[in-house]
Amino acid sequence: MIRVGIIGANPDRGWAVSAHIPALRALPEQYRLTAMATSNEDSARRAGEAFGVDHAFADHRRLVEHPEVDLVLVTVKVPAHLELAGAAITAGKHVYCEWPLTVTTEQALKLADAADAQGVRTAIGLQTRFSPAVARALEVITAGGIGRVNSITTHITRAKASGATIPGWMAYTLDPSAGAGPLEIHGGHTLDVVRFLAGPLTLRPAVTALANPRYTIAETGDVIEATNPDQYVISGTSAEGATVSVSVHHGVAGPSRARIEISGSDAELLIEPVPGALGGAFLGISPLRLRAIRTGDADWRDADLPAWTGQPEWSGLPEPALNIARFYQRFAEDLRTGAHLVPDFRAAVEVHQLLDSVRPTGVSDNVFVQATTALRTAAQR
Repeated sequence: MIRVGIIGANPDRGWAVSAHIPALRALPEQYRLTAMATSNEDSARRAGEAFGVDHAFADHRRLVEHPEVDLVLVTVKVPAHLELAGAAITAGKHVYCEWPLTVTTEQALKLADAADAQGVRTAIGLQTRFSPAVARALEVITAGGIGRVNSITTHITRAKASGATIPGWMAYTLDPSAGAGPLEIHGGHTLDVVRFLAGPLTLRPAVTALANPRYTIAETGDVIEATNPDQYVISGTSAEGATVSVSVHHGVAGPSRARIEISGSDAELLIEPVPGALGGAFLGISPLRLRAIRTGDADWRDADLPAWTGQPEWSGLPEPALNIARFYQRFAEDLRTGAHLVPDFRAAVEVHQLLDSVRPTGVSDNVFVQATTALRTAAQR
């Protein structure tokens, strides 16, 4: 039994309550939720009562040092990850941290080194690779089922915030120094899946733009300026010579959508959310389907998915919890056997390094973003 303490278990909203807690409760023979920590006494008390845990704290240090906590889950804003995950590692606890691991690659490397030195196991929340559709796609590719992989094309569009009004908690993502913008969140998750399917990647600096430079905070009516690009076009190649392109576009007029197209010499694969699925454009949240078409076929067909889509009792789990539950299944096996089935902080460092390679550094890119921002701002006035 792995005893879990959650830092950032807001009882009202958030990824912990919508995904992690249902996933942990779906695995009662492997995990037990024993402690929670939030930012103040009131929310800690409410979280403890809402989730029925034995211990609720307003100080994260009390949680990470508690003898009834084996695994610390960090689900707060990215700038706090370094301190909180670092405190858990120092206390000798295993750590599962949500993606992005940290604001910078240097910070991520610091945590990975500390975990190795302390001898604790880590996990990073890159859960999309645990979707049955992604797992099946990897099996097909590895077995040569589509021939030589020629290209992987990914398109992510988000209708979220397209009306330029956002909740206050989301405002911090508009500042690139927070490390939680479209590139880090959607770009990071997507690039991890692409490299999971295609192997090592070599990427070029991205073309970027800022389509929505001003936002209104829903609760207060305050208008704030965004400095984080909300559009990215990333290109590169895999180690085997396949071309890779990733497009991330926030604030579209239509519905959110997502797809990964894998083109081979003999067939094509398509990974996309099941029609009507929650999340629409977030491959890590939505249930995914895998479709295939071979040379000469007239229509796409749905591919069979692996048998491990979930336990029978998981039928009532909310969609965001499904891939997380599959992740926890394998992390429990890692902790029990010493295997390495889930991505850890070293894997997080590698994705951070990929993001570093695509961040625009040239003058032309910066001028492009500045010019786009100026044009958009002028048009709104």
